[in-house]
Parts: sequence; C-alpha cells; structure tokens
Amino acid sequence: MHSSTAAEPRRGAEASTVAQAFRLTVAARPDEVAVRTRNDEVSITWAQLRDRVDSVAGGLSALGLGRGDPCALLLSNRPEFHIVDLAVMTLGGTSFSIYPTYAPHQIAFVVADAGARIVIVERALLDALLEARAELPDLRHIIVVDPDAAEPLADGVLSLAEVEALPADLDIDASIAAIEPDDVLTLIYTSGTTGPPKGVELTHENAMAAVAVLDQLLVFPDGARVLSWLPAAHIAERGAHHYLPVIYGFTVTDCDDPRQVLSYLPDVRPHWFFAVPRIWEKLKAGLETMVASMPAEQRARTEQAVQSGIAKVRLEQAGEPVPEALAAEVARADAELFAGLRRQFGFDQIAAVHVGAAPVSVEVLEFFHAIGIPVAELWGMSETTGSGTVNPPGRIKLGTVGPVVPGAELRLANDGEVLFRGKMVTRGYRNLPEATAEAIDAEGWLHTGDIGTLDEDGYLRIVDRKKEIIINAAGKNMSPANIEGTLKSASPLIGQVCVIGDRRPYNTALIVLDADFAPAWAQQQGLATTDLTELASEPDLLAEVQRAVDGANQRLARVEQIKRFHIIPGDWLPGGDELTPTMKLRRRPIGEKYAQDIEAMYGPSPA
Repeated sequence: MHSSTAAEPRRGAEASTVAQAFRLTVAARPDEVAVRTRNDEVSITWAQLRDRVDSVAGGLSALGLGRGDPCALLLSNRPEFHIVDLAVMTLGGTSFSIYPTYAPHQIAFVVADAGARIVIVERALLDALLEARAELPDLRHIIVVDPDAAEPLADGVLSLAEVEALPADLDIDASIAAIEPDDVLTLIYTSGTTGPPKGVELTHENAMAAVAVLDQLLVFPDGARVLSWLPAAHIAERGAHHYLPVIYGFTVTDCDDPRQVLSYLPDVRPHWFFAVPRIWEKLKAGLETMVASMPAEQRARTEQAVQSGIAKVRLEQAGEPVPEALAAEVARADAELFAGLRRQFGFDQIAAVHVGAAPVSVEVLEFFHAIGIPVAELWGMSETTGSGTVNPPGRIKLGTVGPVVPGAELRLANDGEVLFRGKMVTRGYRNLPEATAEAIDAEGWLHTGDIGTLDEDGYLRIVDRKKEIIINAAGKNMSPANIEGTLKSASPLIGQVCVIGDRRPYNTALIVLDADFAPAWAQQQGLATTDLTELASEPDLLAEVQRAVDGANQRLARVEQIKRFHIIPGDWLPGGDELTPTMKLRRRPIGEKYAQDIEAMYGPSPA
C-alpha cells in the first residue's frame, strides 16, 4: 500500500482503495468497454459505467447509505451487479452478495448477520427475498434492478430507476477520498459446510494486496477479457471477475447462467479463465464424448494424439528429456488437431488458465496440458481474499497449487496445517471475535484448516481439510478428497462422489452419475432409458461404473480402496442438500440423508 506522501497513483493497481482504482481506470480507458453481455446486447464503456455508478450512488445516499453501511446484493451475473456494487463502494459502504440458490431463511440469516437495511435484487429472486423479509424487522428498502413494467411493485419495494431519480446532494470526490484502506469493502459468507455461514470481512487493503501479485506473476494484454460466471458471493468471482477488472481495466462479459459458461467461451475468447474443477471435468467429458462419436479411424488417431501429448507432459513434469520423435508427433497433432480444438472452445488467446476452490485430479490436468491448455491449480480462501499460492506460467507442477504468492508467507504447523500470513488476510469474522481469535493467532498467522505438504521448491500440495480427514476403524488417516478425485477421473460417467469411511472398517462411496455424459453413454449403448434415476439401477451401467471403481482402486493404497458403492438416483445440484453453492460436499447432511444406503454398504463383509 502507498503512504499519503507517495506520488499520486497513475493506474488502478497503484491505488490505496478499490474505489480510487475504479476512478483511475475510468480516466485511463473512458471509451473502452468495461462490461458487456453476450453478442454485445449490453455494452458499457468505462465512462458510461462511472456515470451510472454515480447516479445510483446518489440515490443510495438519499436513502441513507453511507460509509461503513452494509448493503446486500441478490443478483445473478449481470451488468447491474457491477453498477450497484461500485455505487455502494463509492459511498464507502460494504456491499456483499447472497447466493441466488439460498432459501428464504438463509437469505434472512446473512442479511441480519451483516446488519443490512438495503437489499438490491433482481425480479427472478424477489419472491424469496419478500418471504425472508418477515424475519428482517430492520430491513428498510428493497430495490429491484429489472422490474416488470406491467406489474406493480410490492409495498416497500423500489425500482433502481426510482432510486436513481431521487434528489441527491453527494460530493463523489469527497466520498471516495474519505475511504480508508482498512475500511470493510465486502463480506464473503463461507459456504457453511460445518455450520452457519461466517461473514469474512475483507478490506480495501486486502483486495488491493490480493490483486497486486498479478503484476509479478502473470502478464495480460492491454484490455484483457474475462468471463463473469461464478456466484458473486464467492471470493473467486468477486476477485477475478470484478475487483481485478476494475483495478486493471479488463473487459468483463457477464454469463447469467453458469450452466452455459462453456458455450460463452468461443464468443469471449478470454485471456484469463478461472473455473472450479467440475467445469474442467465436464469439458474433458464433453471432449471424450465427441471423440467417442467419431468414425473408428479418426477416433483412433485422436486418442493416440492425446495419449502422446500426455506422455510428453509426464516426461516434462518428471524433468526428463522428451524424445525427438515424440516431440515431433505432438507438434504435428497440435497443428492438425489441438489448435483447432482450442479455437473451437475459445481457448486460443488464453494467457493464463486456472482451477481452484476444490481438489482436481492430476489426470484431468494432464489431459488439458496435452492438448495445449495449461490449466494450473491455485489455492486461496475467503479469509485470504482468494489469494494464497499459484502455479506460475512456465513453471507449473501438476498436483500442486504452486508456491506462495509474492508479499505473503506460508508455513506448515506440526500437524501439517497450512498457516498463511500477509496483507490479504481478513481482519476477521463479522460478529464472531472468538472465531476470529481461533483462526488468526497473535502473530498474524491464519490457521487455514487445510492440511498440506511443501516440496523442495516451496510448492504446496493440499492433502485435505483438517476436519474432513478420514480416520478408519484401524486408525489409518486418509484424504477423502484424494480418493474422490481418483474415482471421478476414472470415468466421465461419474459426476460426484462422496467417500464414507470415518471410524469404519473399509471405505465405501456414494456416486452420482454425470448428468450430461451418462444419458449420452446410455443412448450410445442402446439402453432403453437415459433418465438418471432409472440409469442408477441399470445393470450395464452398474457394470461400467464397477470397472471404473476397479481401475481407480488400482491407483489407490489398499486401505484407501472402495469396497462397495451405491449410485444415487438423480443429481446433486449446487445449493441443494448435498452441495454448497460452490459445489463443495456437505458431508454431514449427506451422511444423514443417505444413512440407510450407507448402512446397507456395511452389511456382511464384502469378499
């Protein structure tokens, strides 16, 4: 951060607050596109964005929002999100996002916990908010960004246009100048896998420190393009697709339906793409489905090209020389096949591409490296403003999340827990001083709850969450995430896996079929049904999953192997009983909901 005596910042990355960074970016790029939607149905320049932000800020100020005041956003990925978030920020307020999948009681919890008196919402999510309002006596204003002109708004509900039309007496420059680096910028509510969500308080300094590392790690072209598609309540979305573009002047394309993200890529041709593991697993499964439908000769050539690419990747990762014949074969495959695939999927202009938020199998990473898409793991948490470790371009170690980012420190506790310290570490949890003191020690080290190992080059490998380690009946410690990743990589039929084994004599697994690949596979096999519920008991499919489990077991230690599995009829959806909105497993609710199926797998000992 820069002291008050430092030279005036000239670009966003040199600012002391995100609000100041926004103004610097506008000044440098007034006529460049800041935010757009697909096919440019909406396209907003930086200057236009500033004008809308100032208009909304004036209206919110008239409603009483000021420095330090929280404001909740219940919005999908749409241009209005950037406008209203920046408007709240301009006033020195604290905007925070609510997952669109939240039920009314969950909405009520986070709004009340944050102390928000204003919620900005879109029409599709208004009913859930109105139901939650019954539990929110302090809620003063609900603002709808996209009201239906044909339908009158409910009592106490305003349109965004009405807010912008309110008479305001706001000195924008003075408001921005009053914001301090340690003011709370946003709240990130944790997914709540082990209890109610906790509000992680992130300051302007946290956000500026988290994105400042990019100057030293990644090189992006001027006016780089990114795709906004994750929930804004997730730190990865807030950081990568909102604060980062504001600070560095990137163009954001909003994808309002995360299920369509892969179809957006050819239009956007992003320079940086960040996705959770499930997206890469689904893209790999989609490519494999495409290859499987090719004529036999073409399929054989394509499969051989991929295998050659993987062989080259494995040699490079091992630090071994690549034979000239293999290098030439992969170069030909890249020119004749892989380059076309990258163009087809929108990855032909990529500068960096990352995966994070959950473990991903090495097999998935090898596949994409083989076809020339160097997917690299990174690690961060809400509590570290999404920053932590990252695999640098050209120095990627598959299976690791990379070395600690510049300007931060990382070490392991005696039990292997990852400890992290730096300016990007949260100041604490909202209204939870005891939880804050438990997480951040007197020396400023954040106790992350992740168990890891460090190699000789300082690259971190995450083993699992400390609280999720399986200790079987014989006292053996195991990582369920590692076992689950191995199973998922064994067959594109497998969409989700939850391994059971804590205090048990052996490991079992609940398996959910991939909602895209399984029906396509069933059709290809000539089965009578493509319905996920019916496929769960289809003998041919059960046999295929058994083959995948057998293959995965060969790559696992004997004690880690899956002895029995049960295929769950249907699907697990983000924000449902089994998955958090960020697609992390809710292990305890899964154990309770499927207790009968689990106990059935621990009947008479398997052979």
